[in-house]
Amino acid sequence: MRDKKTPSLQASQLRENALSKWANEVEALNRLPPQSFNPAQVQSEAHHFSNLELEKLRLRVIAMENLVIALLAEGSDRQRELGREMAAYISPRPGFTNHHMTLGAAAQMIHIIERADHFHALDEGDVS
Repeated sequence: MRDKKTPSLQASQLRENALSKWANEVEALNRLPPQSFNPAQVQSEAHHFSNLELEKLRLRVIAMENLVIALLAEGSDRQRELGREMAAYISPRPGFTNHHMTLGAAAQMIHIIERADHFHALDEGDVS
């Protein structure tokens, strides 16, 4: 039998489920004792990648960022606002330890959305 929920309600529930999974992972990271996150250990583990592998990864991230910017620039104001809401959602909440990766991810999301806003404005001919 078909679900009688409206498509927007279904989309909203799917989005909320995805965000709650992400929040649970972020909160689990934030609950780790400070000594369990050792930047030097992460740095030493990063040396297991070859320079070529790291370069390919950087290229893929740059390509994906630019594709997301293009998609957001053509998207609705609501889609860009949703991105801002998601960035605020992953930012550490009161009572949780600020984790530099969470803070950096939220800041990067806002930066990508702002770049998309710029191209959206150019597309509409509203250059500020």
